Amino acid sequence: MRKGIHPESYRFVVFQDMSNGTSFLSKSTAHSKETIKWEDGNEYPLIKLEISNTSHPFYTGKNVLVDTAGRIDKFKKRYAKKD
Repeated sequence: MRKGIHPESYRFVVFQDMSNGTSFLSKSTAHSKETIKWEDGNEYPLIKLEISNTSHPFYTGKNVLVDTAGRIDKFKKRYAKKD
């Protein structure tokens, strides 16, 4: 790897999947103003995810789409056949 181009400020961060509420602790350079108290009693920055490996259809084997903003309904309404 080239020196001087990779961040050195990795810290522990809690990632939370908003579609099913699953959380996991990992290291990241992402910044967040929100914090959450983790299972070990410490407080960590919180990064909210729309989808993660616990809810993604590829990893779960289910063909369930998570639609948080109504985009699928909006698409179907726009391109629906008019009778």
